[in-house]
Amino acid sequence: MITDVVIAGGGPNGLMLACELSLAGVRPLVLERLPEPAQEPKANGLLGQVVRLLDHRGLHERLSGSPRPPRPNSAYFMFGAMALDLSLLEDSPVHALPVPQRRLVEVLEERAAELGVEIRRGHEVVGLSQDDDAVTLDVAGPDGRHRLRARYLVGADGAHSTTRKLSGIGFPGVTYDRMTVRSAHATVPPEWIDPATGALDVPGYGAVMPFLPHRTERGGFSYAPMPGHPPLVSTTEWDQPATDAPMSLEELRASVRRVLGADVPLGPPDGHGPHVLRRLTGGNTRVAERFAQGRVFLIGDAAHVFAATGGGPGLNLGLQDAANLGWKLAAELRGSAPPGLLGSYGSERRPAALRMVLNARAQSALIAPGDDVTGLRELFAELLRDPDTVRRLAELTTGADVRYDMGGPEPSHPLTGRFVPDLELRTPAGPVRAAELTRAARPLLLDLTEESSLARTPALRHDQVDVVTGLPGLPGLPALPGPHAPTALLLRPDCHVAWASSSPRPDAAERAALQAAMRRWFGAGARAATGE
Repeated sequence: MITDVVIAGGGPNGLMLACELSLAGVRPLVLERLPEPAQEPKANGLLGQVVRLLDHRGLHERLSGSPRPPRPNSAYFMFGAMALDLSLLEDSPVHALPVPQRRLVEVLEERAAELGVEIRRGHEVVGLSQDDDAVTLDVAGPDGRHRLRARYLVGADGAHSTTRKLSGIGFPGVTYDRMTVRSAHATVPPEWIDPATGALDVPGYGAVMPFLPHRTERGGFSYAPMPGHPPLVSTTEWDQPATDAPMSLEELRASVRRVLGADVPLGPPDGHGPHVLRRLTGGNTRVAERFAQGRVFLIGDAAHVFAATGGGPGLNLGLQDAANLGWKLAAELRGSAPPGLLGSYGSERRPAALRMVLNARAQSALIAPGDDVTGLRELFAELLRDPDTVRRLAELTTGADVRYDMGGPEPSHPLTGRFVPDLELRTPAGPVRAAELTRAARPLLLDLTEESSLARTPALRHDQVDVVTGLPGLPGLPALPGPHAPTALLLRPDCHVAWASSSPRPDAAERAALQAAMRRWFGAGARAATGE
């Protein structure tokens, strides 16, 4: 027997891909090396477009514990430990979801189980070879070694990916060995917490806003009071002497003293663990030379890693890798994929990873110690008074600036290639958010034209594309100039806009472009009444 898809790695990225494939009708097999889910604390939340992606899959409510949809942060944010005043923007691109990675894995594993995904724990890919038809895997499991055949293998097995190494895919990049990051869950004096802002008011130093990195001439400091958990306190220093001693709270206290020039009495954390108490030296920013080799694909940390810049860029990118690859791989397996569809995974996602490299390197430069960096930051602070600069950096950090090349006529609509904006539609069945219409991860045409002119045109029907009609002149349209408010959107399953129009009644050229976009991304399809 040949399995359609084997996913090496049952972390958040592998589980997200398993869910995406299952929604598209493919039942993958997930092989996870660990016998039980990891309990050690890792990422503390999600930032950017991925928060909206999870909402479009119906997972935001499970993760947030609230039925309310995600709302953008319109107050403050950071870039390189410098404040971004989001109040300067009419619409903020910053969405955040404070959820521990452990909880994210739990929710994704629950969803995968609901969709019928098989997860084999304690199983690890230790060898592979591939031919024109399949990949042969050597798997080590609790009962010894065995072999599997799969039409495709996806490596979601982390930064030290065995899949990547066995496939001969290079992992070039930069290693930073000067930086030491110390982190611990700890208690702080409750009277030091500003009840209005949540800031940590350190006597002899000043206020440190929660969750946002803070830079001094001597290093970095952050204070993150996660809901339901003791605060996570972290420092960053450069050129620290090497040590083999175990990490301790006293070591963190001394580091805080050096960085802030003031004492912060850190106490042991309250509640049940596991709790963080770690020291990390160095870091890597690397991107795989290619994201595919034959029938083998890479997602998440197997494809890209980033030195710590805040916001968990690797996890945010990895989950979107999964959403991009899942529907394309499923279409290839169904035999409905148009030429080049599967190859577009690497051509779309690798540039997105390289964009995040730019983000990581720029922020690393801005938080480094030294008078020259301080001078750069003073100049940078002047630039951050400009709303256009604030928007550009906020979109870079959150990935909201990612725009895929959809291959249509130029100039294209401003929304083409981007993640679908927040929309609330008035449909015949009542008001509905666009995010609620994409839970099934299917191609979707939102027709808001006069008299639903696109939906009523037989030549524009496609057997892979669902159609939802609504009323024009909606109150929840995105903040675009009037002529660009959309009247029709063609969405790919990953929620990126493949085609858009702002015409009340799209003309023949626009309709031809819509037909071309359907063929380009979803294949020829079946049309009810067309001479084609």
